[in-house]
Amino acid sequence: MAGLDPDSWSAVLAPRLAHFAGVARTEHVTRAAHAMRVPQSTLSRALVRLEQDLGVGLFARRGRTVSLTPAGRTFLASVERALAEVERAAEEVRADADPASGKVAFGFLHTLGSETVPGLIRAFRTDHPRVRFSLVQNYGEAMIERLRAGELDLCLTSPVPDAPDLAARRIDEQRLRLVVPEDHRLAGRGGVRLAEAADETFVTLEPGYGLRRITDALCAEAGFRPRIAFEGEEAETLRGLVAAGLGVALLPPPAVRRPGVAELTVTAPRAVREIGLAWLDGHPDTPPVAAFKEFLLSRRGSLLTG
Repeated sequence: MAGLDPDSWSAVLAPRLAHFAGVARTEHVTRAAHAMRVPQSTLSRALVRLEQDLGVGLFARRGRTVSLTPAGRTFLASVERALAEVERAAEEVRADADPASGKVAFGFLHTLGSETVPGLIRAFRTDHPRVRFSLVQNYGEAMIERLRAGELDLCLTSPVPDAPDLAARRIDEQRLRLVVPEDHRLAGRGGVRLAEAADETFVTLEPGYGLRRITDALCAEAGFRPRIAFEGEEAETLRGLVAAGLGVALLPPPAVRRPGVAELTVTAPRAVREIGLAWLDGHPDTPPVAAFKEFLLSRRGSLLTG
């Protein structure tokens, strides 16, 4: 976002708006100065400079008593709205930072949404029952961009990001399974080498998703490039397409077992995805964000089930 133009009306007028509003409400410079706890001379100079900058008379003066001109009344209506909006914004950010009832903007992967994240929030709220959450469910790269835009405080993502502007910690890892139709030639096997699926058609997430990058890398490690029949946005959709016979997929365990598929352990290569917690490096945490971050980091190695 571009910086504030030092010659703009906002930059020139903002420091004097509260002074103007205070005098306009009382129509008396001395009483306004006392109420605002500023020297009367300072207040008088601020009003004169304001009128000079605008090139418009805002007050008619009779000693220390003043009355608004028509231009002053028009200006006051807008100034009151602007000051009220500043007050509202200040109260909002103070409320979001409140240790007991503040807000955490938290992002997480789609595949963590059905069981893992609800369980984490439920456990955290045992000791922090009034903390509020703004939740975003998305794929990893989209969440990282929202972190950088200041729209998220924390996110659970995979792979663990490695970027100079981010801080990230590995929290857990999740074994990936080769999901095949229940009548597939491999379905009765307890475990398979991924190379045994080299001739299969795959259904995968779209490029840009962390799980897609992991799938491509594991297949390359197994010595083949997967033939893709479908690219989607949600793991359970892929599982349904496997059940329909469209292909096979590398997926994390489901929250609830889906009929029509067999979930096979991949014995080689080691098929896992790491789950990491990421935030902007050097970004100061509000108390509720700091508490939730500490809670998540304390779950290292026990974040996931399945």
